[in-house]
Amino acid sequence: QVQLVESGGGLVQAGGSLRLSCAASRSIFSINAMGWYRQAPGKQRELVARIISGDSTHYVDSVKGRFTISGDIAKNTVYLQMDSLKPEDTAVYYCNAVDVLRHTDYWGQGTQVTVSS
Repeated sequence: QVQLVESGGGLVQAGGSLRLSCAASRSIFSINAMGWYRQAPGKQRELVARIISGDSTHYVDSVKGRFTISGDIAKNTVYLQMDSLKPEDTAVYYCNAVDVLRHTDYWGQGTQVTVSS
Protein backbone atom coordinates (compact mmCIF):
# COMPACT_ATOMS: atom_id res chain seq x y z
CA GLN A 1 0.00 0.00 0.00
CA VAL A 2 1.40 3.35 -1.05
CA GLN A 3 1.17 6.23 1.39
CA LEU A 4 1.75 9.88 0.64
CA VAL A 5 3.32 11.61 3.62
CA GLU A 6 2.72 15.35 3.92
CA SER A 7 4.26 18.01 6.12
CA GLY A 8 4.44 21.77 6.42
CA GLY A 9 0.97 23.01 7.26
CA GLY A 10 0.26 25.41 10.09
CA LEU A 11 -1.04 28.79 11.15
CA VAL A 12 0.18 31.96 9.47
CA GLN A 13 -0.94 35.56 9.21
CA ALA A 14 -2.28 36.98 5.96
CA GLY A 15 0.59 37.87 3.65
CA GLY A 16 2.80 35.16 5.09
CA SER A 17 4.24 32.03 3.53
CA LEU A 18 4.18 28.29 4.05
CA ARG A 19 5.80 25.39 2.22
CA LEU A 20 4.10 22.01 1.94
CA SER A 21 6.03 18.82 1.23
CA CYS A 22 4.87 15.39 0.11
CA ALA A 23 6.68 12.13 -0.57
CA ALA A 24 5.55 8.62 -1.38
CA SER A 25 6.33 5.89 1.15
CA ARG A 26 7.86 3.79 -1.61
CA SER A 27 8.88 4.40 -5.18
CA ILE A 28 6.16 4.02 -7.80
CA PHE A 29 7.48 4.30 -11.33
CA SER A 30 4.02 4.57 -12.90
CA ILE A 31 3.10 7.85 -11.20
CA ASN A 32 2.98 10.47 -13.93
CA ALA A 33 1.45 13.44 -12.08
CA MET A 34 1.44 14.81 -8.55
CA GLY A 35 -0.37 17.74 -7.08
CA TRP A 36 -2.20 19.42 -4.26
CA TYR A 37 -5.91 19.68 -3.60
CA ARG A 38 -7.62 21.58 -0.82
CA GLN A 39 -10.96 21.43 0.93
CA ALA A 40 -12.39 24.23 3.01
CA PRO A 41 -15.28 23.65 5.43
CA GLY A 42 -18.55 23.30 3.56
CA LYS A 43 -16.86 23.33 0.17
CA GLN A 44 -15.87 20.71 -2.38
CA ARG A 45 -12.31 19.56 -2.73
CA GLU A 46 -10.56 21.52 -5.49
CA LEU A 47 -7.35 21.10 -7.41
CA VAL A 48 -4.86 23.79 -6.41
CA ALA A 49 -1.81 22.89 -8.49
CA ARG A 50 -0.44 19.94 -10.40
CA ILE A 51 2.86 18.97 -11.95
CA ILE A 52 3.03 16.41 -14.72
CA SER A 53 5.94 14.38 -16.09
CA GLY A 54 7.92 16.71 -18.30
CA ASP A 55 7.47 19.49 -15.73
CA SER A 56 4.21 20.81 -17.10
CA THR A 57 2.34 22.67 -14.36
CA HIS A 58 -1.23 23.78 -13.80
CA TYR A 59 -2.70 26.17 -11.22
CA VAL A 60 -6.19 27.15 -10.25
CA ASP A 61 -6.73 30.83 -11.10
CA SER A 62 -7.07 31.92 -7.49
CA VAL A 63 -3.45 30.97 -6.64
CA LYS A 64 -1.64 31.96 -9.83
CA GLY A 65 1.26 34.26 -9.06
CA ARG A 66 1.23 33.33 -5.35
CA PHE A 67 1.79 29.56 -5.23
CA THR A 68 4.56 27.58 -6.88
CA ILE A 69 4.53 23.82 -7.32
CA SER A 70 7.75 21.90 -7.79
CA GLY A 71 9.02 18.39 -7.38
CA ASP A 72 10.46 15.30 -8.97
CA ILE A 73 7.87 12.92 -10.41
CA ALA A 74 10.44 10.18 -10.83
CA LYS A 75 11.27 10.40 -7.12
CA ASN A 76 7.59 10.78 -6.20
CA THR A 77 8.08 14.06 -4.35
CA VAL A 78 6.16 17.31 -4.67
CA TYR A 79 6.25 20.66 -2.91
CA LEU A 80 3.96 23.66 -2.77
CA GLN A 81 5.42 27.05 -1.92
CA MET A 82 2.60 29.32 -0.83
CA ASP A 83 3.30 33.05 -0.65
CA SER A 84 1.06 36.06 -0.05
CA LEU A 85 -1.40 33.82 1.74
CA LYS A 86 -4.97 35.00 2.18
CA PRO A 87 -7.63 33.96 4.70
CA GLU A 88 -9.53 32.31 1.85
CA ASP A 89 -6.62 29.91 1.40
CA THR A 90 -7.55 28.33 4.72
CA ALA A 91 -8.30 24.65 4.12
CA VAL A 92 -7.05 21.13 4.55
CA TYR A 93 -4.48 20.50 1.82
CA TYR A 94 -4.13 17.02 0.35
CA CYS A 95 -1.27 15.61 -1.66
CA ASN A 96 -2.32 13.56 -4.70
CA ALA A 97 -0.50 11.24 -7.09
CA VAL A 98 -1.86 9.71 -10.28
CA ASP A 99 -0.82 6.16 -11.14
CA VAL A 100 -1.45 5.71 -14.85
CA LEU A 101 -0.62 2.00 -14.86
CA ARG A 102 -3.00 1.02 -12.07
CA HIS A 103 -5.59 3.67 -12.99
CA THR A 104 -5.74 4.92 -9.44
CA ASP A 105 -5.05 7.98 -7.33
CA TYR A 106 -3.12 8.03 -4.08
CA TRP A 107 -3.91 10.57 -1.36
CA GLY A 108 -2.16 11.98 1.65
CA GLN A 109 -3.82 12.28 5.02
CA GLY A 110 -4.21 16.05 4.71
CA THR A 111 -2.49 18.94 6.42
CA GLN A 112 -4.28 21.97 7.86
CA VAL A 113 -3.40 25.43 6.59
CA THR A 114 -4.94 28.32 8.50
CA VAL A 115 -4.46 31.94 7.45
CA SER A 116 -5.53 34.56 9.95
CA SER A 117 -6.58 38.06 8.94
